[in-house]
Amino acid sequence: MSENPKDSRTKDSCTRDGRTTVVVITHNRRDELLRTLTRLRELPERPPVIVTDNASGDGTAEGVRRGFPEVLLLEPGTNLGAVGRNLAVRHVRTPYVAFCDDDTWWEPGSLRRGADLLDAGRRLAAVTARIVVEPDGCEDPVVKELRESPLTGPDDLPGPALGSFLAAATVLRVDAFRAAGGFHPGLWLGGEEELLATDLLRQGWWLSYAEELTVHHQASLVRDSTARRILGLRNTLWFTWLRRPLPSALRRTAHLALTVPRDAASVRAFAHAVAGLPWVLRQRSPVPPEIEDRISLLERARRSSPARQYVG
Repeated sequence: MSENPKDSRTKDSCTRDGRTTVVVITHNRRDELLRTLTRLRELPERPPVIVTDNASGDGTAEGVRRGFPEVLLLEPGTNLGAVGRNLAVRHVRTPYVAFCDDDTWWEPGSLRRGADLLDAGRRLAAVTARIVVEPDGCEDPVVKELRESPLTGPDDLPGPALGSFLAAATVLRVDAFRAAGGFHPGLWLGGEEELLATDLLRQGWWLSYAEELTVHHQASLVRDSTARRILGLRNTLWFTWLRRPLPSALRRTAHLALTVPRDAASVRAFAHAVAGLPWVLRQRSPVPPEIEDRISLLERARRSSPARQYVG
């Protein structure tokens, strides 16, 4: 008697999958991290997990060592921000890496399916998942933006082509990540994905949204939204001057200056951006016209997105 294909898929979805390592960065969010690690431990794929503890002072490292001895814990002794992911990827031995924040976790089966999609797409560097906000179970506002991306790509992409990705909800090809240099240390944290994504596109890779993948996000109660807004706006400005041609960089800067909230946080963000201009201009490398065309198209589409407002 032949095996039912549906039964075969169900059986396969309950077995271990060794293609993807999960990398988590954390800083002073012990309880959220331990909740996330519990969720990851329960995944049927049973992925290897690497945690970079960015110099937490709340007992995070001890909690991981005591409760999750199977996790590879890295303690750089300083807060590396997003670069903590680069440190972790040095230890990855699987072809793919799934990034995960300490307040997000992957839905069972999504890591397996993400690896399947990357296996099938030879020029596909990353697949970004649908994000569900907990405890309400509603979609994150950014999902609409991803789903309705105006970019076009090869017919074999699993979903809309993207110009960037969300690190807390993306499975990436490790070789592509390393070849592109990982996350730039100058940006530290906050919208750091855009620069890496652009450099991946420049190297001929594609990024895609994949509706069939799901990540859950239960925002940390200790998040400093104002500090994150300052970093996000600063890094948007730095990315603009690192990679956009001069006319686009001038236009984008002027648009931001006219549209961001007129408050102390915005002033601080612009001040920090100006202070960093010397190193930004030294490393400036504008993208070619075909990549700039994609960035410009996304910029226009995002202006009405509720997920792109510099508020908080």
